[in-house]
Amino acid sequence: MVSLRQLEYLVTVVDQGSFTRAAEILHVTQPALSHQVRALERSVGSPLLERLPRAVHLTAAGRAMLPHARAALADAAGAVSAVRQAIGLAGGELRLATVYSVSLGVLPAALKAWSRLHPGVDVRLFEHRHADELAEAMASGQADLAVGPRPETWTGPVRTIGVEEFVVAVSSDDPAAAGQATEVDLGALRDRRWIHYAPDNGLADILDRACAEAGFQPRIAVRTEQTASAPILAAAGLGPALIPANIVPKGYEGRTLGLRLPVTRALVAYARTEFDAVSGAFLALLGENVAGKLLRPQDAHPAAGESLAGVNSTPR
Repeated sequence: MVSLRQLEYLVTVVDQGSFTRAAEILHVTQPALSHQVRALERSVGSPLLERLPRAVHLTAAGRAMLPHARAALADAAGAVSAVRQAIGLAGGELRLATVYSVSLGVLPAALKAWSRLHPGVDVRLFEHRHADELAEAMASGQADLAVGPRPETWTGPVRTIGVEEFVVAVSSDDPAAAGQATEVDLGALRDRRWIHYAPDNGLADILDRACAEAGFQPRIAVRTEQTASAPILAAAGLGPALIPANIVPKGYEGRTLGLRLPVTRALVAYARTEFDAVSGAFLALLGENVAGKLLRPQDAHPAAGESLAGVNSTPR
């Protein structure tokens, strides 16, 4: 079945004359863009683009489809505009609460898309050090919507967003990253001095728990208040750091290693009462923008689904 996203991809490739430039504008990988365009071609039963070494041209079928694709996208934009006016997405404010690591890794792409689609709705972002602190702030009425680890007890609506996987960050010349190593046994790092987190940062609990399950207590090279500092300090050679895979910055100078005994954490969205129109719209957008950053619960190891309240270490 043809989707609006596929039509948007086709139109953008045509307008840019290149899959590479279109992928940059759409903020998707070039293979993903090519896959969707080919899926569209299969749906309509004909090639729409002629792919040449230095250019992309419409086929006869593509020329016939292009005006309809543009019209469909224009109609969809008009429909969205009408709904925004009806439910208040043309103005107002979304109050969003989260934890530091989620604001670094999971939220930026969704917030960027939100600002483009709903420029009249401001976002006020509240960031917290720990999942318990986040839940307390939500219960006190700080925000309309929270995105973070599942609170241990919550009576309002909760929706699972996905499962994040943790990796070990090290310097590029770290012995654990020698050769072509892509994974490490956490127990093999028992004698190392770690980049740890301040005690009130929720990631400190995760590191301590993961190391305890591996049979040791981490020795500390340095404690950092800021989650974003951990991979930077690790790349500088101060020691390994356990970080969510989705916060690794682009062009990272260090190395990241997967864990043979994976450490995962489920992330959810929750509110005090039913998700209102603005929160629901943001959730829908968030769901579209977590691909590649979070695992779907059904794609994670089966035991991960049993640990939605916290951290889970499971064999591959």
